[in-house]
Amino acid sequence: MTHHIPVVEQILSANDRIADENRNRLDAAGVFALNFMASPGAGKTSLIEQTVRKLAGELRIGVVEGDIATSLDAERAAAAGAVSVQINTGGNCHLDAVMLSQALPQIALDKIDLLIVENVGNLVCPANFDLGTHRSVLVASIPEGDDKPYKYPGMYRGVNTLVINKIDLLPYVPFNMDFFQRGVETLNPGLKTFALSCRTGEGLDAWLDWIKAEIKAYRKI
Repeated sequence: MTHHIPVVEQILSANDRIADENRNRLDAAGVFALNFMASPGAGKTSLIEQTVRKLAGELRIGVVEGDIATSLDAERAAAAGAVSVQINTGGNCHLDAVMLSQALPQIALDKIDLLIVENVGNLVCPANFDLGTHRSVLVASIPEGDDKPYKYPGMYRGVNTLVINKIDLLPYVPFNMDFFQRGVETLNPGLKTFALSCRTGEGLDAWLDWIKAEIKAYRKI
C-alpha cells in the first residue's frame, strides 16, 4: 500500500524543524522572543514602538519586521530605539521559520535581551507557522469588532497572549467586551489578556511588567 503525505503536512513539518533551530539559536544567546500577530491596522507597530521606548533603559530590544512590501515599520522601530531588520515577503501572507532564520544573523543576538517579530498583518496564515519564538502574541483592536474570535478561531486558539488595543475607542465604537471575551475563553481558556491603549498609555504598565516577568522567568530556566 502506498501512503501519500499531504504537501501541506510536509511543509509544516519542515517549518517546525527550522523553528526548533531558530529557538535553539535564541536560547544559546539567552534571547527571549515574541511573535506579534494581528490584522492590518490593529496596532502591532504602535505597541512595538511603545514597548521599545518604555523599556529602553532596562532591556536591549531587537525587532524583525515582516511585511509584504516597504520598510516603513522597520524604520519606526529603529526610530523608537530598537535594532531593526526588515523582511519583505514578496507577496506571502505570513512569515515562516525560514524567513526568520535568514534574518537572525543580521542581529547581534549577544547584544539584545528581547526579540520582537512583527508578523504580516493577517488573521489566517500566520497562525499555522511556528517561527521559533517563545511566545505568540495576538494584538486585537476595538475597531475590528467583537466577532473576531468567532470568525478566526484558529488564530485565537493558537496564541499564548492577547492584547486588546485601542480601548480608548470603546465609548465611540460598538464593541461588546463580554461577547468578545466569551469567544476567546471558549477557544483558549485562561488566555493571558491585556486591555490597553497605545495612544493614551492606559494599561501599558501591566503589559510591560508581564514582559519583564517573562524574561526573568526565562533566564531562570
